[in-house]
Amino acid sequence: MTKENSNADQLISVILNGIEDVKGQNINILDLRDIENTVCDYFIICEGSSNTQVNAIVNSVQKKVSKETKDKPWHIEGSDNAEWVLMDYVNVVVHVFQKHIREYYDIESLWGDAKTTKIETSY
Repeated sequence: MTKENSNADQLISVILNGIEDVKGQNINILDLRDIENTVCDYFIICEGSSNTQVNAIVNSVQKKVSKETKDKPWHIEGSDNAEWVLMDYVNVVVHVFQKHIREYYDIESLWGDAKTTKIETSY
């Protein structure tokens, strides 16, 4: 495993912990590495039930990643209305949706060639 992959694996693990800490739902990891011309290696997609929960997920991920990896997102957008917040960690991009917005944009089907891993949560 390359150093880059282990860094991505660690980052993904910390991001997932951040999402799960505030009970983010329907978590999927899309592995985009085998698809040409992608902007990153992984998408992590999840949803919150309200803009309050979406913001809580974003804040939880940011705090955990900052504390455990000393990494900050390169860019965050969508926080104002918190229906779809994108957190760009360069190789890993996190999409935090409200359910109806996720269904409307259906980005999983846009990236149908990606290898998708569903994360089972116990809550």
